[in-house]
Amino acid sequence: MIRTLLARAGLVATAACAVTLLTAAPAAAHGADAPDGSDYRTRVTDVTPARPGLEVRVIEAGARLELTNRTGRPIEVIGYSGEPYLRIGPDGVYENTRSPATYLNRTLAGDTTLPADADPAAPPSWRRVDDGSTVRWHDQRALWQESAPPAAVRAAPDREHRVRDWTIPLRDGAEPARISGTLDWVPPPDAYTWWTVTIVGALAVGALGLLAAAAPAGTRALAALGVLLIVGGTVAVVYPVGRELDAGAQGVGGVLLGLLGGQLWSLLTGLGALAAGAYALARRPAADFTVALAGACLALFAGVGNAAVFARSVAPVPWPPEIARVLVAVVLVTGAGATAAGVLRLHAASRTPTPTPTETRT
Repeated sequence: MIRTLLARAGLVATAACAVTLLTAAPAAAHGADAPDGSDYRTRVTDVTPARPGLEVRVIEAGARLELTNRTGRPIEVIGYSGEPYLRIGPDGVYENTRSPATYLNRTLAGDTTLPADADPAAPPSWRRVDDGSTVRWHDQRALWQESAPPAAVRAAPDREHRVRDWTIPLRDGAEPARISGTLDWVPPPDAYTWWTVTIVGALAVGALGLLAAAAPAGTRALAALGVLLIVGGTVAVVYPVGRELDAGAQGVGGVLLGLLGGQLWSLLTGLGALAAGAYALARRPAADFTVALAGACLALFAGVGNAAVFARSVAPVPWPPEIARVLVAVVLVTGAGATAAGVLRLHAASRTPTPTPTETRT
């Protein structure tokens, strides 16, 4: 029985790795637009002149800007050559199909090929893209797009540096306005320290699997693993919800749609860990196998998938980056530790001889 469960666990782990590889390209493409972290901090300082009802903020670790217009008047965002690029008003959001920025801003790298009719000098051709009052876009003026950091950063990478002050022109009817902001280099954290703490924590949790399953201590260890999986599963659900909120998702429906579109694996593994934790607390049959499998999925999809924050100073969540790192560490410690403990308990059970009828009578 135990060997069969171990074989099934191996098959499931292999399938999970295969799914990860098969979905790597789409995930990377999504990550290019919504990075897992950054060392460049983008901030909006003000909108000049101030307009009640006009709000601008930075989202997705600085990858995009979000503008919400509740002024009751159309506001235009001006492109790189002084041409109208976006228009946000009471009748929805429009993009100018003649503006090069419409195409360059579709990717974070700005490497989209321009169509032949992209001409900033041509009259605007407006195309409606949304019926709301909010627009989100990449803007090269607020980003650092070079592969190498600025010279000042290379000379002193352990210090914070102002890369530049930036502005994005707006137009309110015939009146000009602008968004102003800053772009700073922020030294990344020591990833080695975070990984060391995570590994030590995972080993400590995994050591629970050394306690004899049939002994009272082993029963308490299984309960502790169940509680830890519930904690890790909760964090694995909260973290992607935070990412969607940071990316501008509105309401429960917007968050769910974003989770299904970009954070599905983390959500499913988090829910699976919650179920596995409850299963372990109930001491159901094959609880050790469930703990090991849920822990492996938790560490792989919800932990490793977000571990970039260990080496990045800006996290794509609405909380301080230190909290983001703690949450990811909790998921990794719980997932990897539960996997190790579950496998150890399964291995010990497979080596325990089953009493024969004769031995039982004796």
